[in-house]
Amino acid sequence: MVSKPPRTDIDESRLRVTDPARVAVGVPAVAHALQMSIEQMGVARSIRTLARVNQKDGFDCPGCAWPEEDKRHVAEFCENGAKAVAEEATLRRVGPEFFAAHSVAELAEHDDWWLGQQGRLTQPMVLDEGATHYRPISWDDALREIATHLRDLADPGDAVFYTSGRTSNEAAFLYQLLVRGLGTNNLPDCSNMCHESSGSALTETIGIGKGTVSIDDIHRADLLIVAGQNPGTNHPRMLSALEKAKAGGARIIAVNPLPEAGLVKFQNPQTVRGVLLGGTELADRFLQIRLGGDQALFQAIGKHLLEREAAVGGILDREFIDAHTSGFDAYRETVTAVPWRELEAATGLAEDVLRAVGDDVAASSATIVCWAMGLTQHKHSVATLRDVVNVLLLRGDIGRPGAGVCPVRGHSNVQGDRTMGIYEKPAEAFLEALDREFSFTAPRAHGYDTVAAIRAMRDGAVSFFMGMGGNFVSATPDTAVVESAMRRVALTVQVSTKLNRSHVVTGRRALILPTLGRTDRDRRGGREQRVTVEDSMGAVHSSRGRLAPPSDELLSEVAIVARLCGMLFPGAAPGDADGSATDPSHEGDPDRGLPERPAADQPHRAPGDADERAGSRHPADAPRADWAALETDYAMIRAHIQSVIPGFDDFEERIDKGRTLHLPNGPRDARRFATPDGTARFTANPLEYPRIPPGRLLLQTLRSHDQYNTTIYGKDDRYRGIHQGRRVVMVHPDDIAELGWRDGDVVDLVSEWTGDDGTQQERRAPAFRIVPYPTPRGNAAAYYPETNVLVPLESVADVSGTPTSKSIIVRLEPATAPV
Repeated sequence: MVSKPPRTDIDESRLRVTDPARVAVGVPAVAHALQMSIEQMGVARSIRTLARVNQKDGFDCPGCAWPEEDKRHVAEFCENGAKAVAEEATLRRVGPEFFAAHSVAELAEHDDWWLGQQGRLTQPMVLDEGATHYRPISWDDALREIATHLRDLADPGDAVFYTSGRTSNEAAFLYQLLVRGLGTNNLPDCSNMCHESSGSALTETIGIGKGTVSIDDIHRADLLIVAGQNPGTNHPRMLSALEKAKAGGARIIAVNPLPEAGLVKFQNPQTVRGVLLGGTELADRFLQIRLGGDQALFQAIGKHLLEREAAVGGILDREFIDAHTSGFDAYRETVTAVPWRELEAATGLAEDVLRAVGDDVAASSATIVCWAMGLTQHKHSVATLRDVVNVLLLRGDIGRPGAGVCPVRGHSNVQGDRTMGIYEKPAEAFLEALDREFSFTAPRAHGYDTVAAIRAMRDGAVSFFMGMGGNFVSATPDTAVVESAMRRVALTVQVSTKLNRSHVVTGRRALILPTLGRTDRDRRGGREQRVTVEDSMGAVHSSRGRLAPPSDELLSEVAIVARLCGMLFPGAAPGDADGSATDPSHEGDPDRGLPERPAADQPHRAPGDADERAGSRHPADAPRADWAALETDYAMIRAHIQSVIPGFDDFEERIDKGRTLHLPNGPRDARRFATPDGTARFTANPLEYPRIPPGRLLLQTLRSHDQYNTTIYGKDDRYRGIHQGRRVVMVHPDDIAELGWRDGDVVDLVSEWTGDDGTQQERRAPAFRIVPYPTPRGNAAAYYPETNVLVPLESVADVSGTPTSKSIIVRLEPATAPV
């Protein structure tokens, strides 16, 4: 029986703390997943739906992007995947009567968990300027309003188009085409906040912004270094792959400030060993590194390898280095000059421990380094990841079986969105192909990334915001600034499956456009449509939902974007390159109320300060396509993708019958590197790491186990021993005593930094309970989105612009309000 949505928010006064777990998954994980599934979907629907997750004839999990093997298990999902499916396939509904009963001000008082638990959105809604409640609106009126607003813009750079990682390849491709057809590259996405540092470092060093390994490589590795990642919570299916590698003789090194249960011991519920024999101990070595010390770790490994090469020889892959790399001498000089004592200070690890890790790498015949946001969300993240690549290059561990770089992406199609062109700095080759395919000229000027978009909204330079999925307000840093910035926008549009905070912190006028989810049947043009997604390792496969949609009023993301394109670019019939023919259903229709497109080009202002914008122009020529046909036949979109993006040859045929399309990867496939000189690049990076002032802590934000990104599934983080609450700060017991606090004290977290103008700035997050936890001294941890308010908009990673959510200087103060 499906339970009713909660009436109240999480009651933090009921929070209790137990010892952290020492084992992950097992029977408790299965029981918890089934409990949440039944609460949301009921018994029969749960069985029917979960049986199709990640199957070749089913739908791709809306959770993480971990890949599947070609041979699928009957239960090809994890605990958190089951929670994600239950949230989307819930039988709870949020319709017009809900919005009539709840004002926006009332909804804004509720927490993220309560909002998400209310259910699926069923009908387009509009919040009129000055209104207290949303009201229903028709699809025609909603889309007409968006199109009119966009064509009225003085500069296309006044509009921002955000994308989450859940959007399908087909929707993402159309979405970027719509945006570039308007004349801007303002396409911020969730990658900007998570793995942008990975893309920046990898593109510079090996010529591709993606990982270089496959799932088979994980199984064949001799050594796996899992750094700044908690797969037990964030990518639980990865544990099965690590277990398989372990069975093949691999060693695993876990590198993390917190001892995470998933890398201590794994009880696989699908094996006899996992259920009856106690499971598998995964990590052979756990390095409890200080926050921000990962660059020092990889410099220490490189330094040790170089010293051993000088002493005994035969350590480095000289043949690979000479044939395929550049910059080795500068790298060697830089790393050799770093004192061991500084590497110890940065990592918090003794020299003999660091050298032992270096010996592990030296003894390995094939090494993979996996990482996630623990490495990407620091000021020096790009330098850190360059040094990860440096270590692999020393041993020739790029382009050999069982070896390479493995950035583990979070959301299920975040990598596919980037492949489809969701990027504010598109490559010229991509734009040229887009121009040829759609007979127009795409803008070349770079657009806003996520942080730049927030700054522009804050400064009044944005009139329109559209979110294709996601929860922009809760996901982004500096929450108070983001909320104030969003309220300055004239029109905000959220394409969503469920209620979230971005629906209650809006522009002066706001639209909610409810859309189909991965689990929903998408029937258009008289037949069921399928979409495609790309996993974390560059493999593309199809996804087709089977459940009846929660409302007949829902449109797919593809349909929403295609209809907008038809309204905005109605000037050419199918295949008419010169635009002489018109679409009579749109062009000149007085009922649609669309103004004429301005003929004159608008001057471009590059992105940056308060008076600059990222727009380019309204193009005199618009992209030409049969928008109505694309809305009803997604195979036509895939044909366009095949023509524009390399690697999608025979796209439709290759995804038939559940087959996977593996995109080309130069470093992996042929040790081919698309860098300016065609070589993999060693880089010389000065050592950086955070310095913590006296009386302060270095805070990292992280997820709980009952959470995926900003979606809160439940109130517990059972692996860390946190139950029935979220407002906790985990601190080393000695730091608690030294700072004059006690276990259970309630404090405010106050972040400190120096602003762009040189003044001291701070932000406050109230009422967090202190929990003693085995963190490194001087380090602390707390959950986001509650702590995103502490992450300053000005503090971003060098090169990539990623917010520094894993290295925030904070002080603890007596709570200004009760829990």
